[in-house]
Amino acid sequence: MAPLTPAAASSRLALEILSGRPDFVTGGDALVRVAVPAQVPPGEVEVELNGKDVTSSFTVDEQSLVGLVGSMRLGPNTLRAAAPDGSTASLDVRNYPRQGPVFSGPHQQPFVCETAQFTIPVIGGTLGAPLDADCTVRSRVDYFYRTTSGQWAAWPAGTRSYPSDLAHTKTSLGRRVPFIVRMETGSADRAVVQTSMLHDPLNDPAPTAVRRTQGWNGRAIFTLGGGCAGGWYRSGSTTGGVTDAFLLGRGYALMSSSLNVFGQNCNDLTAAESAMMTKELFVEHYGRPDYTVGFGCSGGSYQAHQITDNYPGIFDGIIVGCSFPDVGFGTVTFISDAWLLDSYFTARTTVPWTQEEKRQVAGFATYATLPSMAISGGRIDPRRNCDIIPPAQRYDPVGNPHGVRCDVYDHTITAYGADPETGFARRPLDNVGVQYGLGVLKSGVITVDQFLDLNERIGGFDMDANLVPARTVADPQAVQAAYRTGRLTSGGGGLKDVPIIDYRAYFDSRSYGDIHVRYHTFSMRARLEKANGTTANQVSLLEDAKYGLFSTDSPLVQHAVDSMDRWLTRLAADGSSRPRIAKIVAARPSGLKEGCRGPSGFIAQPLDRNPASRCEQLFPSASFPREVAGAGVAADVIKCQLHDPVRSDYPSLTDAQWAHLRAIFPGGVCDYSKPGIGQQPLAGTWLTFPR
Repeated sequence: MAPLTPAAASSRLALEILSGRPDFVTGGDALVRVAVPAQVPPGEVEVELNGKDVTSSFTVDEQSLVGLVGSMRLGPNTLRAAAPDGSTASLDVRNYPRQGPVFSGPHQQPFVCETAQFTIPVIGGTLGAPLDADCTVRSRVDYFYRTTSGQWAAWPAGTRSYPSDLAHTKTSLGRRVPFIVRMETGSADRAVVQTSMLHDPLNDPAPTAVRRTQGWNGRAIFTLGGGCAGGWYRSGSTTGGVTDAFLLGRGYALMSSSLNVFGQNCNDLTAAESAMMTKELFVEHYGRPDYTVGFGCSGGSYQAHQITDNYPGIFDGIIVGCSFPDVGFGTVTFISDAWLLDSYFTARTTVPWTQEEKRQVAGFATYATLPSMAISGGRIDPRRNCDIIPPAQRYDPVGNPHGVRCDVYDHTITAYGADPETGFARRPLDNVGVQYGLGVLKSGVITVDQFLDLNERIGGFDMDANLVPARTVADPQAVQAAYRTGRLTSGGGGLKDVPIIDYRAYFDSRSYGDIHVRYHTFSMRARLEKANGTTANQVSLLEDAKYGLFSTDSPLVQHAVDSMDRWLTRLAADGSSRPRIAKIVAARPSGLKEGCRGPSGFIAQPLDRNPASRCEQLFPSASFPREVAGAGVAADVIKCQLHDPVRSDYPSLTDAQWAHLRAIFPGGVCDYSKPGIGQQPLAGTWLTFPR
């Protein structure tokens, strides 16, 4: 029997919520620890909830009491502990419904429960119809095992002996145990929640909040699923995955929820709430992990970055793959620009362009990325990606102007607010003053006439994402909200205090034009640098696409997992008073080097855009439309400040061309040497939105 990690010695009686924050308890219960001074026998301490004795809920664990306290009322509650010597401690707790909401604002409506489409991994079958309108399912525990042929198989019901093909595994702690997995499925925040860990049901007692299984290494990994388009108005039919053989075989516990798959919930705010509640359930059932790592690719990386920055403490470190800083700006701006460029080149140009000139205006490694990203831009269109909503309920500007709008902005209306005239979400999308193709004009790739035609005719989007001649104008309140609430990832919140490993498989040169391009890693790094003056807590790893976007089959991903384990273990052991960043730097394992894996092995070197570096030569980092237009790689300016164009900044212009340019940009052109309009620091962490 493996106990919980012992609490530090306490000099006074103290109450602590192990399962989360005391101000955000959900479901009417919480795992509570009472730290007891050395001179007081723990068994003599009494605990009350709202004046009622709940001491029987607690178990002595080292020099403390630990127990799951239930029957909390909605709203404020008070826990009180008292020792025989007369000392007392109290803690105010606020309880919210298990189905939420907590801090993410009102529940989105309509909302489609997809439990009947949710297939139980390995076991088969679905969860069936929900028990209520909040998509609640009946909790269940299933077991499966790894076979000697490397496959998963359901655990035989009622068996009292091991299957003949049962494999064994060696955990990160060096324990050799039967490769049998306990998987629990339940509900929280209108999502399906799943957890898994090694557990031998024949020879190891059932795990509890104060008793770990022999196979669990005490660490947890929260898997975060990708996607975005269509990720609204639904509960989801899968989680981020809790059956990864490498992670389970190392002894990690896995957890995830269906609202932590961005293809089912493209909203980092509700994803953060669901992650908090999923982890809360895990801790109530199995105890608090030594640490929890956020682990995800693409849409999973949005979540890892933004949950960590805006709601610190849910994740203690993150491993991201095929990463982006955020969906609303790191991704949407570059794909909506691609849509405008592709539309211009296809239908509105009045001058000839070669395919190579088009590619260089966009900045991408391949021309194919441009039309491919134009299609991806559809997530800003309220009429696309709406299959989950019955046709009669969908928005139509003529037939149903008050219908359901299916786009990234209306899905985030809680943060951005509603336009009082239309009722639509305020939109932080802008291209006023952007000089598309400026960099390649200056380098001589395109002519002045091409540059002028492009910027005169590229246009923008109306509120329904129709292409229009006028440039797109951002709502100023939405712009400020994006910065203040962390919808644009700052990097200066919780991200500054955690180890980050950014893994990237190189997809820039794919012939079909892939969205997971390398510059996004540099965007996040630039934001960390701007916010904190350092990126010492981020390590970047790079290799080819042999193993796909983000797979634990990759030895480099496995190295990232093992390194993060050592990094966080050393960090937790540092009890010094030095700054957090100094602790992170000191704790980083010597074997964790930044670099790339090339044809001849790993090359340890800083991953930057230096053309002389071997990694850059092997995996050249391309650009993106706004950077070609003069913006920085941080991609953190939503709406630029304007200044009058300066004639000497351009190649030789005729008087007619100069007059034409000034007519195209009557209010001025972007001045990227200055912060964006409304650009400001994060207002704080753990922000709440009215329910």
